[in-house]
Amino acid sequence: MDDEPGFDDFVAEQTAALLRYGYVLTGNPHDAADLVQEALVRLCGAWPRVRRKDSLHSYVRTTMARLHISVWRRRRREHLIGEPPERVHHEVFPRDDEQGVWEELAALPRRQRAVLVLRYYEQLSDAEIAKVLGISTGTVRSQAFRGLDKLRSALSSAPATHGSMR
Repeated sequence: MDDEPGFDDFVAEQTAALLRYGYVLTGNPHDAADLVQEALVRLCGAWPRVRRKDSLHSYVRTTMARLHISVWRRRRREHLIGEPPERVHHEVFPRDDEQGVWEELAALPRRQRAVLVLRYYEQLSDAEIAKVLGISTGTVRSQAFRGLDKLRSALSSAPATHGSMR
């Protein structure tokens, strides 16, 4: 974009990281790509206003988290499929030996997954997570507790079904 200096460079440098973040939020590479695309469209529209921010990457991640939350607020239900679709960008998404953990994370309800991603992947505090998601800090803590409990139960009850088979 000739009229938006720096935007193309930002997109080129950050796309892979944003796709990984989108994958962690959505649990699906196609939804992750859609989420990144929508966030970058919104960033482009706001570029003249936000290009001088200290952390554009944080701005886009917050936009992605809010977009993701708005989707599950509208739908409230998630349609999971038995087999993941073919991946185009293997280097962006988890390795096969890590796939079991990511599948269990994807199986969590959206709010629990979003809280865990923001807490452990983005390393945000409970107050920051509450602000990003528009929920109370108590809800953040309860959703994190429930999500971690489900992950622990799922991963400890079926270790042979996760990771690589030997």
